[in-house]
Amino acid sequence: MLRRLVQISSKPLTRPQSATAAKEKWDLYAGVLVERLPVVSKSLNPLEQQFQELLWRVEHENSLKSNHEIKHERDLAQAELIKQGKAQVDMDDSAAKQTAQDLKDAYVEEFKKFQLAARKTSDDAANKTDSTDRCLEETVFLLVEQKIGQQQHLLLPQGKRADGESMRQTAERVLREHCGQNLQVLFYGNAPAGFHKYKYPSNQRSESVGAKIFFYRASLRSGNVDSKQQPVIKYEWLPKEALSGKFKNTAYAESVNKFLL
Repeated sequence: MLRRLVQISSKPLTRPQSATAAKEKWDLYAGVLVERLPVVSKSLNPLEQQFQELLWRVEHENSLKSNHEIKHERDLAQAELIKQGKAQVDMDDSAAKQTAQDLKDAYVEEFKKFQLAARKTSDDAANKTDSTDRCLEETVFLLVEQKIGQQQHLLLPQGKRADGESMRQTAERVLREHCGQNLQVLFYGNAPAGFHKYKYPSNQRSESVGAKIFFYRASLRSGNVDSKQQPVIKYEWLPKEALSGKFKNTAYAESVNKFLL
């Protein structure tokens, strides 16, 4: 009797599935998070500026003299000897010779003509959100307008997987269909970086109960969304802090925030 009880208890326990759960079918979607990385380094805050100046001062104090500085000291010593009459001046050689001071004066004049580019562009001033030439210090992400149900939403580009496609192939196709051929991106890999799922309204579950979206990550290399393609779609490039305000669905926003860096 004891042996029989041991045999029975050694069988794995399984939770019975309901007939509804076993028959549930989900549509598979691929989405793409396209990011334009920062173009310039971030501006330093006051504390960072103080620390940078300290590092420059320490580096200057510990550095060795450059060839230019050594040449300048040699020129000054030679000029002093000539002034004291302890050295002769070779007129032919001195006419052709360029001293370190001459070089320094030329460099200073060239530097005065140099102008730093502005960190804020005209598209920043105009708040042109469909431009990638803005928010140069930040990473901006692409949102495109898509119809979900009866409403238009600004979302990451996404589309339904076709038979025979891998999810990566679906992501590439979806991006071409939404954004055209001008947008050149680099996908980071074949594995998705994020996931989101939602159920369809009860009156729309004839074939599938909902959608499962697998998000891939890609960086912008060149170009922009083709504004001439038909139908014309609305799109925006937005920094991270502005994304949540564009997403109408809280659960979708939370899913996207999980894989934003």
